[in-house]
This record gives sequence, C-alpha cells and structure tokens, in this order.
Amino acid sequence: MTLQPEPEHNPNPPAMVDPPAALRLAMRDGFEQLINPAIRALRRHEAEAARIAAGTPHRVEYFHQHDDPYSQLAEQVLATLEDRYAIELVRHEIRASGGKNQPEPAMLAAWAMRDAELIAPHYGLEPPSRLHSRPDTLPDPAALDAGSERLAALGHYSGAMFHYAGEWFWGVDRLFHLEQWLRDLGACKDPALPFICPRPAIDVAGVDASALTLDFYPSLNSPYTAIIYDRTIAMARECGIRLEHKPVLPMIMRGVPATREKGAYIMFDAKREAEYLGVDFGPVMTPIGGPTRMLYALLPWAAEQGKDIALMSVGLRLAWAEGVGLHERQGLRRAVEEAGLAWAEAEPRLGTEDWKELTALRQREMTEDLGLWGVPSYRLRGADGEPDLCVWGQDRLWLIASEIRRRAGQSNDRQGDASFLACTAAGQLHG
Repeated sequence: MTLQPEPEHNPNPPAMVDPPAALRLAMRDGFEQLINPAIRALRRHEAEAARIAAGTPHRVEYFHQHDDPYSQLAEQVLATLEDRYAIELVRHEIRASGGKNQPEPAMLAAWAMRDAELIAPHYGLEPPSRLHSRPDTLPDPAALDAGSERLAALGHYSGAMFHYAGEWFWGVDRLFHLEQWLRDLGACKDPALPFICPRPAIDVAGVDASALTLDFYPSLNSPYTAIIYDRTIAMARECGIRLEHKPVLPMIMRGVPATREKGAYIMFDAKREAEYLGVDFGPVMTPIGGPTRMLYALLPWAAEQGKDIALMSVGLRLAWAEGVGLHERQGLRRAVEEAGLAWAEAEPRLGTEDWKELTALRQREMTEDLGLWGVPSYRLRGADGEPDLCVWGQDRLWLIASEIRRRAGQSNDRQGDASFLACTAAGQLHG
C-alpha cells in the first residue's frame, strides 16, 4: 500500500485543514490584526500611557515550569534582568499545560532537553543536565495552581514565558525582544551594557562545507519557514554544503492538533522574528490544504528542471509576504511563472499524486529518525564519524551555522563545541 502524507481521519476540523475561500479571507483579516506594526505600536503606546497614569512600575511576569529545560535556562538570567532594568519582576510557578497546545509530551520533553543542552553554552548558561532540583524545593501545589491559572487567564500555555504589557516572550531565545522594548521605554539602567542573551549570528563566511550535507524540511504553510527559507538557501550556497530539499506537509494537514491561542502567538512571534531578520512578513493568505497539495504536486516536476527550490521560495513569498491567494488559479500560475516554469506544462500536473509517497517518506524520516515534528527542521550530516545534528525552528539556523563552522574546522566557539560533544556522549542526539 502506498504511503499517504495525510491521515485518513484528521482530528482537526475540515475547515481548518481546507478552509473555504471566504474563511481564508477572514483569516487574512485576523492575521493583520496580529502582525500589523501600526496596531502593535498603538497597543504599546496605550499600555505605557496607562502604566504612567496609574503610577505603576514596568511589571514583567515570568512563568516558571520547574521540570522544563527552557525554564531552567531562563531562571539563570532573572537576577541579571532585574539588575539591569528598572522593572518589577513577578515570578509564577506553573505546571505543564499539556493538551492540544503541547501534544506528544514525551517527545516534547526529550526534544526540549536535547535542545536546551545544545544552546546553553552559546548563551553562557549552565546546561540543564548540570542543574539539580531537590525534592524539598519543588513548588507548593497551591503556588502551581495559582501560577497555572494566571498563565491561562493571560492566554498562554507554555513555561519559560515572560509577559509584559500584553505581549509574550519565550525564554532566553526571545529575551532580547523584551530587552529592546524596555530599552526603548528608557527602563534600562545602563544602555551601554550588552543584551543579556543576544541571538548568535548565522555566520558561515569563508567556510568550505562541501563535505557536509544539510537536510532541510520546510512547509508551505509555516510562518517560521516563510521567514527563514531564503536565508537557509543563501547560507547553503554560501558555504557550498550539499542541500537536500525535503518539503513536508503542514502539521495541521498531518493531523497534529492546533489551537487558536497557539496559532495567534505563532503569528505574532513570526512577525517579530521577521523584523529582526529583516524580511517581509504580511499580508498573509494561508496556503493550507488545496494550495499546498497543488504546489507540492508540481515539486517533482520542478525538481527535474532544478526549480523546486525556486517554486517553494516564490510560493512562500506570495502567501506570507504579499497575501496572494494560491487557492486561486491566477495566484498559483503567478508562483509557477515567477519560479521560471511554464504554466502550460504545470497545469496538467496539478492533479498528479507522485508527490504523496515521497512526502510521506520525508515526514516519517523527520518524525521517526530525527525525533522532530515541527518545521522548519534541519539535519546536519558529516563529516565521517560525526553524529547527526538535528534541530527544529527558524531560531536554530545559527546553531546549524555554528556546527558547520566546527565541522569544517573553522570554529572559534569552543564552548559550543564542548556542548555538542557532551550531548553526543549523553546519547541526546540522533545519529
């Protein structure tokens, strides 16, 4: 039996998997409320005006999940955050939320530990494996109840979250966004000091990585893929690494549960990350469902002409930066032609199914071999004797770049090297 990339019975509502045209338009309007910079600036202005009128301090709430590796990293910077910024830091203890916002808890816990171990040295922090929680210091159940209720009331679901004036910042990865906002408000006690956790650079300058291979798992309906896709391709070309382009279906189409609150946070965060990366994001017209199937049906044919990457790049740009509807024939035709392909040759291929088994195999590889389920995901392979490095997220391309430099013999980051080798010895990386 041929493998299928979509489950026979998708637990997500049909309108979420294949939105009708009217719903796509409504979603576009909803996305605009989340990502429009003018709306965000107005909200921030109103929040600051209300704070000043009330005479209250800059109040930052932090939600700590004691068994969460990302919280264990974030906890290490709390004292520095309080010391450098004129804020009132309110700490809440929480439990894991679980449910649809955090599916596959065992896989999530294993991934979080592996990922936190890898990034900790790059931020000058102790890896979670070197930290020890004593049973007598575990949070009181009443405190856990109160903190979890506060987190839910504010509309979030995850640990290691900072909340300020209606916006969320995840752990050490997004702390620099919060720091920048506080600096803009004049709340930094000494602006000459560096950021506590600046994002490492994506740097492969002067590197020859031709002996290495990078497996890249993007998705057409992923906002995080949209903002890092072209940078990933540019990095691969800059260092000469062998790139294996392996598009997979969106998580919703694969049957991974989704919630409105998680989707809203992702959209808001993706816009913030896009601004940091200097790429366009919005207006957005979701390409989930039919548009994804049609474009993926063209990828094998485009790959024969060396145009699959170009087609994916154009499709992502049109959907996520220009608001073009790929569910409409003219939108899909525009993607094909801007990728340098002939629409007359493409149109008859829109109903073909040879892409399905290949996509299903890639998805099985990503989930079962790499232990990942989100996109974009990456696997760095080679050189001989090196274990694979598998990571998930647009905010891990810098880590891939750092490891490429190490494997190519051009890394000066001995802390990062030690972290990678330690994780390998502990069996926390998929080889």
